[in-house]
Amino acid sequence: MEVDILQAVQRLQFTDREAAQAMLRRFVQEVFQLDVVAVELRPLAVSLNSFNGFVALRDGRRLFFKSHVEPGSVIAEYYNSDLLRQAGYPVVMPVLASTAPGRQMLLYEVIEDESLFDAAWAVECGQAAPASFERLRQAQQTCDDQLLDVYVRTLTWQDAATHARQPVHQLFYHRLTGGRLDNFYGPGTAITLPGVRQAALAIVRRVQWTINGVAFKDTLDDIIVRASTLLAPERDGPAVVGHGDAHNGNLFLRGSDLVYFDPAFAGRHDPLLDLVKPLYHNVHAMWMYFPQRWAQQNKISLARKEHEFVVTYPDRLPAIREMFWQSKTERVLIPLLQELRKRGWLRSDWRAYLQAALACCPLLTMNLADGQRFPPPAALLGLAQVIEMGGRSYAGDSRVERWLDSVEAAL
Repeated sequence: MEVDILQAVQRLQFTDREAAQAMLRRFVQEVFQLDVVAVELRPLAVSLNSFNGFVALRDGRRLFFKSHVEPGSVIAEYYNSDLLRQAGYPVVMPVLASTAPGRQMLLYEVIEDESLFDAAWAVECGQAAPASFERLRQAQQTCDDQLLDVYVRTLTWQDAATHARQPVHQLFYHRLTGGRLDNFYGPGTAITLPGVRQAALAIVRRVQWTINGVAFKDTLDDIIVRASTLLAPERDGPAVVGHGDAHNGNLFLRGSDLVYFDPAFAGRHDPLLDLVKPLYHNVHAMWMYFPQRWAQQNKISLARKEHEFVVTYPDRLPAIREMFWQSKTERVLIPLLQELRKRGWLRSDWRAYLQAALACCPLLTMNLADGQRFPPPAALLGLAQVIEMGGRSYAGDSRVERWLDSVEAAL
């Protein structure tokens, strides 16, 4: 089956690149009717559910390709590049596109620009020029100002049936309810945590958590159940034209500007949902991209009490990630909420809605129980962040709750 080919390529790119490239060459030839000489995959840390690289053609052309793989998809079509362009997004447009599930791939002219992910990571690791931080700050702020403008210009009320068809829900609700959750953490599965070999996830999902001194009243199961209700897509409400997956790996730094790329989940959807991926992945997810490195350089402790996990880990954010968090909050989220409130369209449970979607990012982007990818310290951090993103603490003083308090105070 075609869908199996793309999934196999995504997995094999890290372990048997030659086999993956041979499979992909046949796929590209068949789908795009091109005379392909060679395919070159580029396995990258940011490619968690995707792959990209270059295609060499018999006529001498060289194209760049990108495909997002989403097992269990219920979405009828991906990649609404034209929708983004027409709304005013600076978006890299493909020269060829295949948008059907199982065949989703875009081909571009070769892109020489550096991704924002790579540029920011170089700053975080101290490998960039001294002026790089300010350059990225200015680019991010300009991009966020442009994003707010697009949101306000395209903001409209959308009926429930139309909203339910939007591709962005594949990243949240459909991952929760469409099989990925059970495949990762269902009955009979186990996870290895620091000092705990093969902890049954049926038990882990029901324990209470205290993280860096903050006691939470929600378990993983509590968060999952609440998110399944809050994120149900068949609901009328405000919608904007949005990228859907605009984390730093899907933006390129072109001169002093940022341009969008890989609009796999672009559509007309809730603007709060549109902000979730950059809010989480640009700020909190470096452990997910570099799990071995994080485990080697950071210490996380787990103390098990009866029906409780007590976790301590270093949670101070590097300055570059604080910048992304602050810019998106102050320049997009707060004025967006103000606009929604002015129109009478701000849902009363907007805080819980945001938290539910944020929790899906560490929980369902990758399988935390996959011991080959995530060492025990990184797996524990992932679970702890699900609680921190989506959980309610007894004192209302978790990092995310305090952030939401500051946002609400600004409205």
